Order: sequence, then structure tokens, then C-alpha cells
Amino acid sequence: MSSPGAPLKFHAPIAEEERARAGYYALLGRLFYSGPDAALLASIAGAGEIGAEGQTELAQAWRALAAAAGAADAEAAALEYDEVFVGTGKAEVTPYATYYLTETGREKLLVRLKSDLRAMGLAKAGGAREPEDHVAGLFEAMRHLISEGSGDAALQKIFFERYIAPLYQRFCNAVAVSKKARFYKHVSRFALAFFVVETEVLKMF
Repeated sequence: MSSPGAPLKFHAPIAEEERARAGYYALLGRLFYSGPDAALLASIAGAGEIGAEGQTELAQAWRALAAAAGAADAEAAALEYDEVFVGTGKAEVTPYATYYLTETGREKLLVRLKSDLRAMGLAKAGGAREPEDHVAGLFEAMRHLISEGSGDAALQKIFFERYIAPLYQRFCNAVAVSKKARFYKHVSRFALAFFVVETEVLKMF
């Protein structure tokens, strides 16, 4: 036990927890970049429970997502993705951060984001069709910071608070109320539950 007046010390999550966090970001990045294929659906459906607290919102959301993945048809899920996030003319739900962070200004935010990504050693791949503010790219950047980054946990907190925290609720809620979303309602529920937990985790950094 600490002596009276001794400062509290918060320790970084253990390696297993870090791998889990990175894995969730990787999964969400993949699911929000394009529709799932049959292998990914099978992988989600066959995955085990999350943690020991089976009644938490995160655990329940994961269980629902796994069940939805088990019942989903890959072709139908891919079509759903296009209907929700691509659309014809205008997407029903936009996956671009600048839409939700309008107070920053699209061009200003993109310039800052590109600068931050360069500082992390990241850049958009030459063949990538999406701009840097696509949510899938933001989630992949967080995965990089957790699993392959500098080891400075503060950078995770800064990036999350700057680019993900201000948008995730509006983005996930937009998917949840979409009339075209079926499988992706479960994806958005899991994403929302994960980011709520992630917000608390990052408060300790």
C-alpha cells in the first residue's frame, strides 16, 4: 500500500490487453473500409467471448455481432455496406471525420491529420482511394500506435481525443438509425461500446 501522500501511479495495460485493443481497432477499420467477406464473417462468428464480464455492454454487443455475423450472407453484407456508406450520389452515412468535425474546417483538419500521420511514420498508400479522414484510416492509425508505434502511450490519447472521440458517437448513432443497415447496426453497437470503454482506458494514460 502506498504511504500517505504518495502519488498514485497508473500502469500501462498489460501486453494481452494491448493486443486486444489493437485487434478491435483492426477489425473496426476493416469493417468500415468495405463489406466483410465470408472468411471474416466466419472468423467473427467463431470468436470467443470478450473478457470475464459477460454482462457488460461491450460483451453483449460483441455477442450480438458474432451472432449477426453467423447469420449474415457475405454478398448481402457487402451490398449493405455500399448502400449505407457509399450510396449513389450521396451516402446515407458518411464515413469521413471532417463531416463530424465541421468546427475545425475540412481543409484545416486534413492538413493537421496528414501532419500527425507523417509524424507517426504513416501516409496514405499510393493506390488508396479514400482520403486520410476516412474512419477506417483513423482506426488503423490507432492500431498502429498501439501495436507498432513509438511506445509513448500519450500519443494514443492525443490522437484519439483529437480525431476519434469527437465523432464516434455521432457516427455510430447515424449507422444505428440507418434504415438500410442490418448487419452494420451490430457493428456500430459494438464500435460504440468499445469506444466508451476506450475513453476510460485512455484516461489512465
